[in-house]
Amino acid sequence: MREYVAAPATFTVPDDWSCAQSAYDRAERTPDNVAFQRPVDGRWTDVTNREFADTVRLVGRGLVARGIGAGDRVALLCSTRYEWNVIDFAIWAAGAVTVPVYDSSSAEQIRWIMEDSSARLIIVEKETHAATTREGIADLGGSPDILVIEGETPALDLLLAGATDVADAVLDERRAGVSADSPATLIYTSGTTGRPKGCMLTHRNFMSEALAVLETPFNQYLRQDATTVMFLPLAHVLARAITYAGFHAGVRIAHSSDLTNLVDTFSEMRPHYILAVPRVFQKVFNKAQATAQDGGAFKAWMFDKATDTAVAYSKANRGGRVGPLLRLRHALFARLVYAKLVTALGGRCEIAISGGAPLGERLAHFFDGIGVNIFEGYGLTETCAAIAVNTPGQMRIGSVGQPLPGCAVRIAPDGEVEVNGPVVTSGYWRNERATAEAFSDGWFRTGDLGSLDEDGYLTITGRKKEIIVTAGGKNVAPNQLEDALRADPLVAEAVCVGDGKPFISVLLTLDPEALDRWKTHHDKTGSLYELLRDADMIEHLDQAMSRANSTVSHSEAIKKYHVLPDQFTEETGELTASLKVKRNVVHQKFAAQIEDLYS
Repeated sequence: MREYVAAPATFTVPDDWSCAQSAYDRAERTPDNVAFQRPVDGRWTDVTNREFADTVRLVGRGLVARGIGAGDRVALLCSTRYEWNVIDFAIWAAGAVTVPVYDSSSAEQIRWIMEDSSARLIIVEKETHAATTREGIADLGGSPDILVIEGETPALDLLLAGATDVADAVLDERRAGVSADSPATLIYTSGTTGRPKGCMLTHRNFMSEALAVLETPFNQYLRQDATTVMFLPLAHVLARAITYAGFHAGVRIAHSSDLTNLVDTFSEMRPHYILAVPRVFQKVFNKAQATAQDGGAFKAWMFDKATDTAVAYSKANRGGRVGPLLRLRHALFARLVYAKLVTALGGRCEIAISGGAPLGERLAHFFDGIGVNIFEGYGLTETCAAIAVNTPGQMRIGSVGQPLPGCAVRIAPDGEVEVNGPVVTSGYWRNERATAEAFSDGWFRTGDLGSLDEDGYLTITGRKKEIIVTAGGKNVAPNQLEDALRADPLVAEAVCVGDGKPFISVLLTLDPEALDRWKTHHDKTGSLYELLRDADMIEHLDQAMSRANSTVSHSEAIKKYHVLPDQFTEETGELTASLKVKRNVVHQKFAAQIEDLYS
């Protein structure tokens, strides 16, 4: 069993710590510094540390006035926006526990979370969310209260009005009753393998994550003069934990939930660092590639050459030897191509952090080669976001980095990644059986498969429950093949199948925008059904298969594929709220198509 223990953490989290204290501390140390920028009447408006802390206190008092007691659960269903942080910190200030809910959740999903957590109150963003919530909790006992942020009487206005009935001293008493090991939040897992479980994360978990990140070289980027734009869902632990770490460090934070205008937001805010998932980086690349193709054959050729040069430069540079010809080509493309991509990220983006899913190695080398380092990390809800991450000066592309200070990783005999440290959950809410199953002699069993080199760099190779065992007894981890296929601009999703079958096959969905561009460039018309019988399309998809198959052995290679007519979505059930594929749903829903691949 290979094990790697990171350097001991030099930080300590006081036993009486509450995450709300970060807001009070910032207001006391630097009251006039800007904590957030929020859109007001179409303009970005500064919110100082003092203003934020004052609002948190008032909203916290308003929650107490509405009957929220110490330890009560308060659900929050809202897209990424300034009010999310206000309410989250206010819930902590009141000594209560935040229960995030994705704003895309169905009535049944809301019902389960409200029922399982016994939340006393749910604050939602819009009236449509309120209607869905009412449908979900219509016959739920306890009649949880519903407040609407953009309601006829806005939620914050109601809470601020109620604050007059509660003294600040009450919040101080609540604060004194919270320990670092009290639950700060219940985050419900994505439910890819059954009913979502409420993962308990404590104030110590959140603060340990923040302080561990700030003990790495990231501390030179998460600083008081830095700005970031947070656009990932704050209901997801990754966005929330990195937001908290940035806030604690004094970073100026803006929010956006409008992904269609993200480049415009980057241009306005000019972030020093961004947090994203691989899909975002892939779309940035695909858009740049499509723009080049729209400019004609020469520009498309030049972009392809620039891409190959960036990848080659990254590999050579990290190997310590960049030849003079490669250096010259790179300098040329830096002016002609790469500068435009850097400008699309705001012009002063120093680093990017990727999480939530694997980042393709070629994509990582491309961005590295144009001067935007994407640091890939690894974690789960149960580890309060990252437990391992590549950092400036300690980066190995293809890996997810080394454990954070104070944390440890080991590989079990069957290849499963196990972790421990101060960021790891204490267990699942009211689910002792699931908690017991998740731990092995104090180590959390992640369910992921991986390898660990002697320097402590962790590489994730697959998901334990997703391993495909073919009829010939070959164990195949589908992730590598699927990641390689999704790197093709046309491919939106790829799900490998073949359990108990003679070979591996794959179900594909195609990206509608990319497909329209492909049709234009190839002067094609017709339906998807007709296109899939077109020689050029068949050649394109066959080449995508060949590129994916080149990453694995012959016995693991994809032999056949089937293109599905519709996209995977959360509404149709194939995706979770965090955009993970529900393999069991895909296998059940498309069982006939899978059988056809082997008939």
